[in-house]
Amino acid sequence: MTHCAPRFQGEWVWVDSGIGVPIGARVKLTDTGHQLLVDDEGKEHKLSQNEEGSIRVMHPTSVEGVDDMIRLGDLNEAGLLRNLLVRHRQGIIYTYTGSVLVAVNPYQELPLYTADQVRLYHGRRLGELPPHVFAIADTCYFNMRRHNRDQCCIISGESGAGKTESTKLVLQFLAAVSGQHSWIEQQILEANPILEAFGNAKTIRNDNSSRFGKYVEIFFNKDGAIEGARMEQYLLEKSRVCHQAMEERNYHIFYCMLAGMTAEQKKTLCLGNAAEFVYLKRVILYIFLIKDIFTEYNYVTDVLFTTLLGNSAILNNMESSDVSLSNHFTLSANLLEVQPAALAVSLTYRSFMTNRERVSKPLNSEQAADSRDAFVKAIYGKLFIWIVGRINSAIQKTPINGPKYVRNSIGLLDIFGFENFDSNSFEQLCINFANEQLQQFFVRHVFKLEQEEYTKEDIVWRTITFSDNTDTLDLLAVKPLNVLALIDEESHFPKGTDVTMLNKMDQAHAKCNKYIPSKNTHDMEFGIHHFAGAVHYDSKGFLEKNRDALNSDILKLIDASTNKLLRQLFEKERQVSTLSGQFRQSLDSLMNALSKCQPHFIRCFKPNDDKKSMVFDRNLCIRQLRYSGMIDTIKIRKLGFPIRHTFKQFLQRYRVLLNTTVCDPKTVRHLQRGFERLQSKIRGRLVRGHYLKELAAAVTMQSQVRGYLARKSYKSKREAVTVLQAHTRGMLARKTTNKMKTDVFLSAQEREARERSAAELQQRLEDVLSQSQEAAAKPEPVSEQEMVETMFSFLPNKVAVGGREGPAPEGFEDLERMRTIPEVIEEIPEEQPVVDYDDENEEFSFTKFSALHFQGSATHSHISQRLRQPLLFHEDEGDALVSTQYQASSETITEEKDILIGEGRTLDRPISDLEKLHIIVGYALSRRDIRDEIYCQIIKQLVNNKNQKSSLRGWVLLSICLGIFPPTELLMQYLESFLGRGPSSYGPYCAERLRRVVANGERGEPPCWIELQAVKTKKTTQVSVALMDSLSVSLPVDSACTSAEVCQALAKKVNIKDIYGFSLYIGFCEKVWSLGSGRRHVMDAISQCEQEVRRKGEEEQHAPWRLYFRKELFTPWHDSSIDAVSTDLIYRQVIRGLKSGEYHSEKEDDLVQLAAMYYYVTFGSAISGENAKKVVEECITTELIETKSQGKLIQLVNAAHTQVNCYSQVRSTDSVKGDVVDYARQKWPIYFSKFYEVTQMSGPPLPKSNFIVAINWNGISFQDEKEKKLLELSYPEVTGVNKSRYGQGPVQVFQKCILISFLPSFFSSFLLLGSNFFSKNSTDIMKSVSLATLRGQFLLQSVDAGEMADLIQLYLEGLRERSVYAVALQDINKQGRSITMNHLITHLTDGEYSPDRGWIKGTNERTGNTGAISTDTVLVLPTLEKPSDTTLVRSPDQKKTVAQNVHEREERKPFNKSTRNPLSLLFQLQMEKLWAASKEPIKQPLLKSLVGNTDLSHLAFFLLSLTFPSPILKYMGDYPIKQVRQPIELTDQIFGPATQHVPLQDEVYCQIMRQMTSNSSRYVVDYGWQLMWLCTGLFPPSQTLLRYTQRFLESRPREPLATDCLQRLQMLLRKLPPHQVEVDAIQQNSNQIFHKIHFPNDLTELFEVTSTTRIRDLVRNIAYKLILASADGYGLFMKTPNKVDFNLEDQNYFFDSLRQTTDQPKKTKKVREARKAPATMPYLVIFMRKLWFNVTPGRDLTSDLTFHFPQELPKYLRGYHKCTKEEMISLAGLLFRVKVDTDRSQFVMIPRMLKELVPADEMKTMSPEDWKKHVISSYNKQAGITLDEAKVAFLKGICHWPTFGCAFFEVKQTSEPSYPSIVQIAISKQGVSFIDPKTKELLVMHPFSRITNWSSGSTYFHMTIGNLVKGNTFLCETSLGYKMDDLLSSYVNMYEMQRQAVRPRNNSMFPT
Repeated sequence: MTHCAPRFQGEWVWVDSGIGVPIGARVKLTDTGHQLLVDDEGKEHKLSQNEEGSIRVMHPTSVEGVDDMIRLGDLNEAGLLRNLLVRHRQGIIYTYTGSVLVAVNPYQELPLYTADQVRLYHGRRLGELPPHVFAIADTCYFNMRRHNRDQCCIISGESGAGKTESTKLVLQFLAAVSGQHSWIEQQILEANPILEAFGNAKTIRNDNSSRFGKYVEIFFNKDGAIEGARMEQYLLEKSRVCHQAMEERNYHIFYCMLAGMTAEQKKTLCLGNAAEFVYLKRVILYIFLIKDIFTEYNYVTDVLFTTLLGNSAILNNMESSDVSLSNHFTLSANLLEVQPAALAVSLTYRSFMTNRERVSKPLNSEQAADSRDAFVKAIYGKLFIWIVGRINSAIQKTPINGPKYVRNSIGLLDIFGFENFDSNSFEQLCINFANEQLQQFFVRHVFKLEQEEYTKEDIVWRTITFSDNTDTLDLLAVKPLNVLALIDEESHFPKGTDVTMLNKMDQAHAKCNKYIPSKNTHDMEFGIHHFAGAVHYDSKGFLEKNRDALNSDILKLIDASTNKLLRQLFEKERQVSTLSGQFRQSLDSLMNALSKCQPHFIRCFKPNDDKKSMVFDRNLCIRQLRYSGMIDTIKIRKLGFPIRHTFKQFLQRYRVLLNTTVCDPKTVRHLQRGFERLQSKIRGRLVRGHYLKELAAAVTMQSQVRGYLARKSYKSKREAVTVLQAHTRGMLARKTTNKMKTDVFLSAQEREARERSAAELQQRLEDVLSQSQEAAAKPEPVSEQEMVETMFSFLPNKVAVGGREGPAPEGFEDLERMRTIPEVIEEIPEEQPVVDYDDENEEFSFTKFSALHFQGSATHSHISQRLRQPLLFHEDEGDALVSTQYQASSETITEEKDILIGEGRTLDRPISDLEKLHIIVGYALSRRDIRDEIYCQIIKQLVNNKNQKSSLRGWVLLSICLGIFPPTELLMQYLESFLGRGPSSYGPYCAERLRRVVANGERGEPPCWIELQAVKTKKTTQVSVALMDSLSVSLPVDSACTSAEVCQALAKKVNIKDIYGFSLYIGFCEKVWSLGSGRRHVMDAISQCEQEVRRKGEEEQHAPWRLYFRKELFTPWHDSSIDAVSTDLIYRQVIRGLKSGEYHSEKEDDLVQLAAMYYYVTFGSAISGENAKKVVEECITTELIETKSQGKLIQLVNAAHTQVNCYSQVRSTDSVKGDVVDYARQKWPIYFSKFYEVTQMSGPPLPKSNFIVAINWNGISFQDEKEKKLLELSYPEVTGVNKSRYGQGPVQVFQKCILISFLPSFFSSFLLLGSNFFSKNSTDIMKSVSLATLRGQFLLQSVDAGEMADLIQLYLEGLRERSVYAVALQDINKQGRSITMNHLITHLTDGEYSPDRGWIKGTNERTGNTGAISTDTVLVLPTLEKPSDTTLVRSPDQKKTVAQNVHEREERKPFNKSTRNPLSLLFQLQMEKLWAASKEPIKQPLLKSLVGNTDLSHLAFFLLSLTFPSPILKYMGDYPIKQVRQPIELTDQIFGPATQHVPLQDEVYCQIMRQMTSNSSRYVVDYGWQLMWLCTGLFPPSQTLLRYTQRFLESRPREPLATDCLQRLQMLLRKLPPHQVEVDAIQQNSNQIFHKIHFPNDLTELFEVTSTTRIRDLVRNIAYKLILASADGYGLFMKTPNKVDFNLEDQNYFFDSLRQTTDQPKKTKKVREARKAPATMPYLVIFMRKLWFNVTPGRDLTSDLTFHFPQELPKYLRGYHKCTKEEMISLAGLLFRVKVDTDRSQFVMIPRMLKELVPADEMKTMSPEDWKKHVISSYNKQAGITLDEAKVAFLKGICHWPTFGCAFFEVKQTSEPSYPSIVQIAISKQGVSFIDPKTKELLVMHPFSRITNWSSGSTYFHMTIGNLVKGNTFLCETSLGYKMDDLLSSYVNMYEMQRQAVRPRNNSMFPT
């Protein structure tokens, strides 16, 4: 404490005052040397020497005043009071006390609430700017957005302190910064005047005093925009309706209604002015204008003017009373819609129940008056509650996510402050009780903040024990027999009075120090010590006010009323509750809500009671400080560390301790560094100790986890090694066993014979090699043609290729006369020089191959010596031996020594060139591993070979080999590269042969003569194929040509559409056999024929082979009417077969019927004996004609022909041919069969194990070689077929072909062709067919097992696709429909359900029930006819086999193995697994967090949409769905709830992944991946599920969408389900989407968009692609039929914006249309300039031509701009040039083009001819400029106009009388301009800084101009309000971003 002394002259000190709080004064020294004190009021005080010692010096902070009173050095009441005084005198009304804002009512308007102030405080931290109510509001908003926590702001203070205005300012600030600018914000703001009208009144202290408490809760969505509000009212002062104090008034609404009514309305209601009413006559008329928004206006006025009852006099009549009848009383009864007599009785009598009856008791005049007043107060109180409810119904918007959707909110509590009047009643007790609750809440919050501050600074402090007002609250409402409880208790006693109540309170709380009892028995007052001081309450009337109930007579009167509103107000009146009980319940609810929020406080003070500005009443303000709890804040601060200096303050205060006089805080940094070092040391020690503890715990956990993982890894590796070892040992053992078996088979004699044969062969090969080397030593020049002729000397110059010699097979002689002979065109190639192969620089050069793979020192180039070892390494010794026994060169081709042990030719003569080729090719066909060796030796001898003869022979040999067998993958690319560098005569030719042999596979036979002749000429051979109609077709073939290619080429040439079943046949001698229509090589068959001829000792070139094209097989669903060409060929084949005896029947009638049909086709319906004779000769076999007489046959044919005419009169010959084909197909299925030799390995016993399987359209037949049927199976009896490898064994290299003979004995003609050449050295893998039938499972072994299985499978699948019959495999009881196992089901194909999705619509043949059936529970029978009962009965084992076969069939489809279901598709042997796919809908969510969670109960409806049944199952096809439903409807059901409810998002992920796990249907899994792709583009899984989802996607790398889904799995959050475009794209297996963007110049371009593309990203991408200078100012707009060019918000996702805008609302749809997918309206997406700033024509040519010109031209032509005549003429000339360029012939069209050249409103200012003259003149002046230059010149001509770049809107307004009714609004970068559309004069221009708020609707636009306290409202009618709203927001946001970009941030510790 420092004492005042003369040396402190001018110092400020504290002096005592009469108010009990020191005031400030300044020390002044007089001329006489005495000290004076001049206080804050300017009064002087003399000081004696004794008084000088008690004066305290004022802290500097108290002298100047501070923004935050926590920083005051004098932290006491005096310091706080003087700080408020100093700032009040400075005109500063806001001050902080920590985070609490103190607001002093200035009683004047201040420029503190403009739009600039809103933007200034938005986004700034508390304390960064001077104190302001906007700072508190922005803190609430910021904390709510950042912490996702509800906020509340408690605004308290006395009446007249400005609570209501502060509340409105906070509301307006939140509405301004939320960015929504919607009508809901305006509704919230406009609700305040209504509540003020009904709940505010003039009092002594305040002209607009709120007589109720109000809590406004404003709801915000996740984007921070206001989406609704809710209001609660507390304790309306109803007594004011009937009684007001002197100089006070009733509620504003009464005066407003009287002032606003017309004279007519007043006359109707018998009203005058306010002075005529008893309830209103105490005051003069107070006019307060409001706008009524209620639809029930008449009802409200009727109820309001029940105050006329106050004018009804109550006459005293002894112990009773009467109502004086008057006009006012009668009118009141009429308004209440009750009888006047009944109203009078209810007011003057009271009835009650006795023991037996109801008794009425008259009331005296005083009681009747009280009853009347209670009735009026009750009506007004109920009406006020009803009004609040109606306001809530308008502003409280239930979100679409559900009524219990949790939203963030900010609550504003505007509640009455602490009250202490001269006479305090029950209302004051309730008010002060509420303030006690709020005070405790406030103190605890301040105490909590204090603790957080110490914790933040790491200050160790002891716990502070602070006494709050708990005792007072206990007295009032907590302890038993508390004050409010006693009042309630006494209120329920009929005989309870205020006196008895007071006595009970005195007795119960006399000893309580917070309670002040009454002084004596006659005293009706009691007192309570509140936190703000003692308050005495007058208990008179407590019980009556607390009961707050009407008597039963009045309630009955209300029930009898016909006034709807009156009855509605008192609907809940039967629930009797005291006023204190209601208030306590509301207060508890309020405190509970506040406790869940982060609170903020605004304490409102009024400086004086006279409502004068710049007047500060100390007594009033100190009392408010105490009432507001600010003193308690100081007490808490003092108990801790009250002194808190900033570093700057600390340095200035203790600068004297420095050793230097320099005291600049910017240079003296060592103090700060020292302080920081000390602080860091302390903090570091604490942090290190905590870190060491955590480290020890972490090390322990890591050691345990690592040990566990190591043990687990070791165990798994050990098990894996054990498995590998077991398999390896087994493999080695099997290999050893096989070798031992082989060694046993080879006897000693065989080994000796083989060695001897090999030695002889080796010797002969060496002799031939030596001879060839000698010949090579004498090279002679020879031409290529001579060399080729020499090589192919064994070929004749002219040869009848294809067997011109020899007879044709029996039955085919007639086709010979039409046969064309295949010819080979010889071509003499030019001589080619020897090519030098220098290919070392190529990637796949043979040089590199030789360096990598050749053994020893072998090189890649030609050598003359013989190879001593193979070029390549061979594991097999036999391969290595063969490779060294010859040198595959063109000089010599030596004989193979070990061709075939014991069966080879005897080499007692020189072998021919053809035999040499056969040796080499034979080795390659029998030993696959030496093929690369052969090619390498040939290529090696070709590289750099200078001998032309040798080189040519090598190329010929290479070309022949390339037509027979391909190399391995190892040599393939090197060989292709070598051929690419070969000579032009052989390089391309060999490359093509290589391509063909790779495509069609290797050959099985050596080359034949016909292909050698083709190699000689390097041309393809033309072969002739005979058709059954005696025509012959020539087709080109080569060495690799297959029967399938020949059949396809022939079908294309003769125009056959239905080609199935047609095969290529080859005829040889008397035999004809099928080559099929598959991969069999045609040249192999020809080679077999030549070998057979050579075996007989004849020359190969004379082999008599023929090729035929015939029908071999029919499908079970064959339709002869499909293809007339194929039907005709089959018809011809049948007729020829009848004649030749190929098709024979035991029934004579069959042949006659076919002959009759032939008769009709050939000769028509005419009957002739000669014709009949021809028919018999052409159709009937000679044997049958000889057996029966020809005449009898002719007679039978004529009779049959007559019958044919009867039913064929209107039929065409094509249909009759079809009948012939169908007849033959039905009668002789065995003749149209595929035959296979098989051996039965297992299965049901048959008479023979070796037999023939015949497969045709009718079924499968097992027959022996004598045509005896062993077993016949129909296709419904076959349940499955599989092919598998059976074992190893010797097979023949060459194909076994079954020859079909045409002798009477059908099967006796089977002949196996083929040579045993090289056969015993070759092995192959035998295959088997597993045929599952109802009679058992057959395992059949066959060479053609694969072909046989494929054919059966083809027929089974084809029949199932076309079948409508199925059999139930299990009992089904679902949705009221039961199906028993083995029942026949007829499957309906009406398109309602999709079989591809796993569901069919079926009818039970026995019960007739129809419904959806899963394809997994039934087996579709492969039949086109209704099956017999025997085929329906299936045993459990058979059903299991069926299930396995179906499962195996599904597994053959390519899909990820991880998705396979380990269980049977039809029979689940174990309990269903939750993680595996199931077709049964789940009954509850998968996640436990959603099951039974009460907090998530509001999601029940949406969970049902995912479960009963799940749309996921429907979309994927695991649940039946009608095809009419579109996929977008299902995706909406799946993702719609999840986009709105985050807890559902993980559930969607889990259900999708579950349904794709172990799902055997590839179709279903594909649709599941589509859902996963869509889901990952909408929202991510939670952190808990994220790693599992990533693992799920990573574990399926083969899935096409897995990688894309993994990339899309990012932290995005879409708001809406996928758009139709996204769903369509993924359903088309496209994950790339392009969208069309339109430009103002009518051009369009496609741009790629993704699910994660935001509008701003697309805008930047478009600007980048168009090479614009900048993307700023541009935007995307959407044009729909309902709206014109509305902007898409930058932060929104592109597809969300499209979805939100284009989806039609579903409300208008009919119920029957509700199931359809949402209709999407047409739309256009347009890219154009939105904000016109920094636009300078000519700077960016692309922008000018694409955007600026086409956007500004329409505005100019519509006449929006004000311009001169000269300017219009100049611009018209430019526009004319834009239209016609340099075409002067268009001058005559100018009058017609004026609307495209001149503004619409200026066209009539001159005649068309005058305009034409001026336009031509202007056009000529601008000669020489281009179109683009003209457009830029136009922009330059208008850019200086003030309206350039403006957006114009014509609106209708009534807000401003001085403006015309139609106003043109122009929005530009300068602001909003109002223009007169007729004169184009500017009315006013409002810059954006003056526009505080705006909103829009479908038909209006609203704008507030000025500040938030008192601004002008502009309301206009327009349908383009949304565009004005968006444009205004965009410009304001642009300027705000620019302002923030240049806003200085003060980050220094020492602000200047």
